[in-house]
Amino acid sequence: MKVTFIGAGSLVFTQRLLLDLVSLFPGEEIEVALVDIDPKRLGYIDRITRRIFRERNLREELIFSTLERREALAGSDYVFISILVGGIEIIRKDIEIPLKYGVDQCIGDTIGPGGIFRALRTAPVILDICRDIGELCPEALVFNYTNPMSILCWVVKETLPLKFYGLCHSVQITAKQLASFLGVPFEEVEYWVAGINHQAWFLELRHRGEDLYPLLRERVDDPQVWVKDTTRIEMFKHLGYYVTESSGHNSEYNPWFRKRKDLLERFTPGGSWNGETGFILKLYGTDREKYEEELEAIANGEKPLPSSESEEYGIKIIRALQGGESFRANINVPNRGLITNLPPNCVAEVPCFVEKGQIRPAFIGDLPLQLAALNRMVVQSQEMAVRGILGKEKDSIYYALVYDPLTSAVLSLDEIKKMADEMFEAERDFLPQEWR
Repeated sequence: MKVTFIGAGSLVFTQRLLLDLVSLFPGEEIEVALVDIDPKRLGYIDRITRRIFRERNLREELIFSTLERREALAGSDYVFISILVGGIEIIRKDIEIPLKYGVDQCIGDTIGPGGIFRALRTAPVILDICRDIGELCPEALVFNYTNPMSILCWVVKETLPLKFYGLCHSVQITAKQLASFLGVPFEEVEYWVAGINHQAWFLELRHRGEDLYPLLRERVDDPQVWVKDTTRIEMFKHLGYYVTESSGHNSEYNPWFRKRKDLLERFTPGGSWNGETGFILKLYGTDREKYEEELEAIANGEKPLPSSESEEYGIKIIRALQGGESFRANINVPNRGLITNLPPNCVAEVPCFVEKGQIRPAFIGDLPLQLAALNRMVVQSQEMAVRGILGKEKDSIYYALVYDPLTSAVLSLDEIKKMADEMFEAERDFLPQEWR
């Protein structure tokens, strides 16, 4: 078996997945290919991977690191993609230009001005990678961890016949958080979640068959609980179901929490992941310096490696596909009627049953109407962005912003056009030729 990591320098995912790989396939000789365009980041993950292999008595000759992805892809059975196109300065423009117009984003990598322009930068690169996969290892299963997840998965689905799946950890991390709120062991919590990436819904939440929602409704009235997860709890109180993704990120995907200063002060009291303005700049900026210090400590053996399995689905899916215990994971796949009151051509995040040789998405049926309505608001913006990217239609990019829930709650039509034009100009050197 050969597993290839494109964007291996994204240690948040790669290190976790590598540790899961050697844990879930103990003693097996698995070839690992590491690819990154940044020699420094590639050097870190190469050293960390070799440390992982040495500590488990695996042969380092099975590790191949390269700056050229085509050298790595041939013969791959599984490919993980986790890339970032452009650095901190271009992300700064994603945040600061909309903020000047009044569109306040926390992360800005999924939808809205930041997410749509990240898609413009990233989709052509993802498609180039996928064309190489189609040529060099067309039967490989491809797992994407790159944002904006739904738009990128949709673009690939419309373009290439690959086995391409989108993976995220917001479902299982939210489930673990809810278990903590409720004082219930996480491993005993049962849940059924569906919707779209970063906006899927806990349609069922149970403990040993008992519905946990009545207890959760009591717990969220505790101010100490509410302040930890403000916007999601507000949506739960009003819409009746808990949504995936952290409160700060979640606050960007709807028109309710970030359109006025008083609402920001009320619903982002904890800052950082709870909704701090431009938190991604801190996450990718000053925090990155400490991050590289931590990487060096891991690479040189000063810091211990995590000993427990991560929350990531990726390697657990591979184990099930290879004939291990069957497994259920929430995966981003073409909707195709799985959620019947969302557009059939969109990308849905639904439970999938994984067993030897196959991934079977579950049929959901209709979402509660109030949940589907919010999903459809986001999906319509995603669809226009996809149309713009594939058709090289600038007007469709404007429309994607016009119908984005947060942007449309804050700006007039002519303001949206001016903001978009300023972003196109400021980011022109990072965009494909057709957008310059």
